[in-house]
Amino acid sequence: MNYDLCLHMDSKDPAILRLVLRNAANYIKALPQERFQLVVVANGPAVTQFVKGNEEFRAIAAPLQDQGLRILLCANALADNKIDHADIWPGCDVVPAGLVEIVRLQREGFAYIKP
Repeated sequence: MNYDLCLHMDSKDPAILRLVLRNAANYIKALPQERFQLVVVANGPAVTQFVKGNEEFRAIAAPLQDQGLRILLCANALADNKIDHADIWPGCDVVPAGLVEIVRLQREGFAYIKP
């Protein structure tokens, strides 16, 4: 069975980021014996949450990243929000277009959830 999961975030609401990170933590915890990929794709105003200075959420995300969570940020959204790549959290990757990345992941068999 494939447990690969894409969590999509497009809101700058901190409560949504908290929910996404809690979902990621619960997912990792629930599948201790399974191999899977877990990805958060952030686009639109959501990318503003993944910047240096947002240390509260960075502290929650970092251990999840250590356990395999990948955070992908949309380059278009970063540009629209005037965020330089140097200003994002360490360990986040930038993809050219968030929605295209979501479609690519779904084609690879990832389940998709948007909280």
